Amino acid sequence: MTATVTPTPRTSSPPPSTPQSRVRKRLTSRWASLIAIVIALLWTTPTFGLFLSSFRPEDQIKQTGWWTFFSDPVLTLENYQSVLFSTSSSSGQMASFLINSLVITIPSVLFPVALATFAAYALSWLDFRGRDWIYIGIFALQVVPLQMALVPLLSFFSQGVELFGLQVLPAWDLEGPAKFIQVWFAHTCFALPVGVFLLHNFMSELPGSLIEAARVDGATHGKILRRIVLPLVLPALASFGIFQFLWVWNDLLVALIFAGGTPDSAPMTVRLAQMAGTRGNEWQRLTAGAFVSIIVPLVVFLSMQRYFVRGLLAGGIKG
Repeated sequence: MTATVTPTPRTSSPPPSTPQSRVRKRLTSRWASLIAIVIALLWTTPTFGLFLSSFRPEDQIKQTGWWTFFSDPVLTLENYQSVLFSTSSSSGQMASFLINSLVITIPSVLFPVALATFAAYALSWLDFRGRDWIYIGIFALQVVPLQMALVPLLSFFSQGVELFGLQVLPAWDLEGPAKFIQVWFAHTCFALPVGVFLLHNFMSELPGSLIEAARVDGATHGKILRRIVLPLVLPALASFGIFQFLWVWNDLLVALIFAGGTPDSAPMTVRLAQMAGTRGNEWQRLTAGAFVSIIVPLVVFLSMQRYFVRGLLAGGIKG
């Protein structure tokens, strides 16, 4: 009589648990999702209240909270009409300041993006003496506060410099396009260190064999940059462009110093500061003006957000 031995089934051992897998499991749990939703609601509640207040009458804004809208819903467009199209120097003319913001922001984004692209390519793929020291110097400029450069820039402009055929004089003596040139120049100087650093780290990660193959085929540096490098570094360019656009659009200090506070040159941030009043009691204007000012950057960010995170992560890996 022989006994039959039933083989025990083999069970595969679970994969070893790592700190990364444990953190990933916790962040994807139901409780983590619930906490994220609660944080998002708490974060957006003040913005939602500000949005409702921008459509409420002035007396209700100053006497009751925005949550009373649900019990007594009254809507009006008077705040937006007053802010955008009123001829009063203390409450309106936001439309002209909106145009000034576009005139200031667009060149202040294009100039540093173009210059940083050329500089990053040269520091990444051109072999010349002192290249590493130049890169270290550009990297070190990121720690210099913006406020330290304002007085030297004012001294530079006070000497009378000719740019684009226009005599650049002190900011308080300028009129018309010359004031915009000063703001463009200032924003370009402040943006170049971080722009060169970001784009250099992205370009230096490109395969060297790709660049060498293009050189063997007789491509010049201009053709390599235009046809090979630029399409590959598009996420970094878009990321830096969004960052610079939001920075310039929301800037108050540089615009107030170099563009002044007049409707022919000042951006929307200067106008919003003026609309607050001496005692900060013009809430109905600020609510409408705040949402008018965020329309353009919101459209820009939403249209290019897929490149934003990719560009920042790729540029921050190596350095």
